[in-house]
Amino acid sequence: MTGCTRRLPLIALLLGIAFAVPTQAEEAYDPWPGLVQDIFSNRPMNDGSAVIGIEMPYRAEDAAIVPVTLRSKLSPADSRRIRSITLVIDRNPAPMAAKFELGPDANVTEISTRVRVNNYTDVHAVAELSDGQLYVSKVYVKASGGCSAPAAKNVEEAKNRLGQMRYRQFAREDGPASRLREAQIMIGHPNNSGLQMDQVTQLYIPAFFINQLKLTQDDSPVLSMEGGISISEDPNLRFTYVSNGAKRFRAEAKDTDGHVFRNEWDVEKPGT
Repeated sequence: MTGCTRRLPLIALLLGIAFAVPTQAEEAYDPWPGLVQDIFSNRPMNDGSAVIGIEMPYRAEDAAIVPVTLRSKLSPADSRRIRSITLVIDRNPAPMAAKFELGPDANVTEISTRVRVNNYTDVHAVAELSDGQLYVSKVYVKASGGCSAPAAKNVEEAKNRLGQMRYRQFAREDGPASRLREAQIMIGHPNNSGLQMDQVTQLYIPAFFINQLKLTQDDSPVLSMEGGISISEDPNLRFTYVSNGAKRFRAEAKDTDGHVFRNEWDVEKPGT
């Protein structure tokens, strides 16, 4: 065996170590303490395991459309209510994915949407309760490249569907006499992250996304969302709420270019 041949395993080992160290250092870095300071002004965080649940796949099939469900775990006997839920994807370029404000009388107990995940990361759900305290739960998600993934629709198709809204309701086992509703709002919008590249020009597509959404039954607030670049293309919210007997359900959305989109539906005849 020549000297060069004998050195090959050693060189491979050293190269492996050299490449492994940054990776391990990156994985060891925890951005969460800094995010608590930046997003929540270092307010104390309480264990939210009995307050707020967060469900996401451990390994995402598509990093650009990762499903997430936020669910209240408060006991019916608990006199407190959830005022807001902030969804934080720790290692995304803009970690605060969305903040949901819950209507005081709507009793929203579940919210589902789809998000982009850019790196293997912890994802935190922070609930602010009516007692003014913050409660946090988290999950770990294996996904990467979601924020830079190309748009699923071409530019012309996305432009033609811009701001189109649909409202759907779903039958529940609670029966027709129940005031509990399950509904879904879908909005046509590219929700460009600013990290996607035009496949023709090879230039980055400017960020362009829905940053505000308000849902009401008549004029009573149900749910509002402050959104960021992590919300997937064609934003989609599915949620539960308690009907106040309103005949009309209304939605108003705004995007980062100043467009305002409005629509309303007969509660008894949802649809386009």
